[in-house]
Amino acid sequence: MSKPVLKALFGFIFLSLFAYTSFASLQQPVWAWQGLVNEPDRWWTIATLIDAYYGFLTFYVWVFYKELRVPSRIGWFIAIMLLGNMAMAAYVLRELARLGPDEPAAAVLTRRNA
Repeated sequence: MSKPVLKALFGFIFLSLFAYTSFASLQQPVWAWQGLVNEPDRWWTIATLIDAYYGFLTFYVWVFYKELRVPSRIGWFIAIMLLGNMAMAAYVLRELARLGPDEPAAAVLTRRNA
């Protein structure tokens, strides 16, 4: 992904999450949230889901960088969006298992998969 695309993506994530969180705050203070028990609570539930999926998308940007094959990119996108942190943990565990005995853990972050 190019630098302008990343700036646009993360600018959108920041602004839209800030806007929705501000809106939810006007509906009900976050400390008054009670899950799905009361009507106004849905705003914080939605804000939490938006935040979670933006986190999944942020992690996927790294996966997109690392995976060079289109089928792998598509498969991991589907897995991350459906399974969230379980798929993310599985991906990191797979990458750690692929490290050579002398490679530092930091190699997981930058090494690309052919």
